[in-house]
Amino acid sequence: MAAVSIKDEIKKRRTFAIISHPDAGKTTLTEKLLLYGGAINLAGSVKAKKTAKHAVSDWMEIEKERGISVTSSVMQFNYDGYCINILDTPGHQDFSEDTYRTLMAADSAVMVIDGSKGVEAQTIKLFKVCVMRHIPIFTFINKMDREAKDTYELLDEIESVLGIRTCPMDWPIGSGKEFQGVFDRQTEKINRYFATTYGMKEVESVSAVIGDPALDDIIGKKAHEKLKEEIELVEGATDEFDLEKVQNGLLTPVFFGSALNNFGVENFLKYFLKLAPSPLPRTAGDEVIDPLETDFSAFVFKIQANMNKAHRDRIAFMRICSGKFDAEAEVLHVQGARKLRLSQPQQLMAQERKILSEAYAGDIIGVFDPGIFSIGDTVCAPSLKFKYEGIPTFAPEHFAKIRQVDTMKRKQFLKGVTQIAQEGAIQIFQEFNSGMEEIIVGVVGILQFDVMKFRMESEYGVEIKMESLPYEYIRWVTETPAPLSELNLTSDTKRVKDMKGNPLLLFAHEWSIRTVMERNKGLELAEFSK
Repeated sequence: MAAVSIKDEIKKRRTFAIISHPDAGKTTLTEKLLLYGGAINLAGSVKAKKTAKHAVSDWMEIEKERGISVTSSVMQFNYDGYCINILDTPGHQDFSEDTYRTLMAADSAVMVIDGSKGVEAQTIKLFKVCVMRHIPIFTFINKMDREAKDTYELLDEIESVLGIRTCPMDWPIGSGKEFQGVFDRQTEKINRYFATTYGMKEVESVSAVIGDPALDDIIGKKAHEKLKEEIELVEGATDEFDLEKVQNGLLTPVFFGSALNNFGVENFLKYFLKLAPSPLPRTAGDEVIDPLETDFSAFVFKIQANMNKAHRDRIAFMRICSGKFDAEAEVLHVQGARKLRLSQPQQLMAQERKILSEAYAGDIIGVFDPGIFSIGDTVCAPSLKFKYEGIPTFAPEHFAKIRQVDTMKRKQFLKGVTQIAQEGAIQIFQEFNSGMEEIIVGVVGILQFDVMKFRMESEYGVEIKMESLPYEYIRWVTETPAPLSELNLTSDTKRVKDMKGNPLLLFAHEWSIRTVMERNKGLELAEFSK
């Protein structure tokens, strides 16, 4: 009996990430999905001044100030017999690394596109990561209550720019002030929407059939005629729905709506749950780990310090890949080669927490981390012996030298910088022949410097001074013909080491890399650190 219920629990899990360009309405959509799950009663819009609440999934102070998401949030809710785990990712391009790690933990992705802007730069980047993972992608075209691009043009853009076929599951009736709702192509009924108090509560919908004269009274004769024409055209011009293609990431089902005003969100959610996969198998070396047939296993995809100001804690987020997690049972931390009990396992809704005693494949849990976990680590039942593939580290492109203003705060300074680096938000390096006197910070995007400075002051009470460095390229030294100090380098190359003591070279120009390689035969450099 127990075995059946574990499998049933796993099968009802849906774990997905929401991706988009900044400001396409991703966090707002997350809020509305939580509203349907009863996880929150009022959805707080990110920017709208008329709504005084801040979005639940934007929890860090700087996010509430700027109205942008800079860290990935994790939320769970139940709806219609399913257990749903949403991973809300930062849309800002400087945080694409965090998004990449989050996508490693998801089984499918929801791509939010602004109807007035179409496919934007950041969407393209994130979409490529989804394609690399071959996960199903569902599209929600948002902000249809504002003037939007032509519907065919939007679909064509997704197909030509992203290279994925589209299948509209519903069809918008007008846009902007003329937006009246959507026609559901599966049920062949119209869901008419009425704006509510800034989308704060659920929306009523009425159903009517195309061709029914009564529809003239509901949406107007002109809109009815136009819809009839468009639907006839769409039947012949777009791809037919094919579940196998969707699950292989070759076809994206498309939905239309307005997350802010709650148009089309519940319709999207119902179809998504039917079509999205339950937890998928994962590879560990040459093995494929079946989520239903294997004991407990998970990997760490994110580490976050100070989620609770009062406790100065550090949480390691784990994606459970197989079996059932039992808080009482011992697990094996593969990289640390030690058995332990995971301390204070909890589920999070942004920064609200609840301690849990069990969880299943597909779930995301946060555990207290005393400083032993790294991103990419595997934990599993002691009887298992395998390691999930690591998550690559992106090469930083911007560098700065940092020091604390108040020399008495050296200890807090080192603690803060080290913890933020362990989360993967920044990478830190030292001068090759010295200790931690001078710390060099490397980031993928400039905004990460602002976030680090802000967090150092607000979470660790340390004011820092930053001095920009001219380097743009970093390479890990994998093979060297001579000790690092004896290599023949160009004047704009700097020797450093990372926190594990690995030697690296920083270069100001791309040509310097080639020159150094030519001058030192046998020198091998790598762009990624494993």
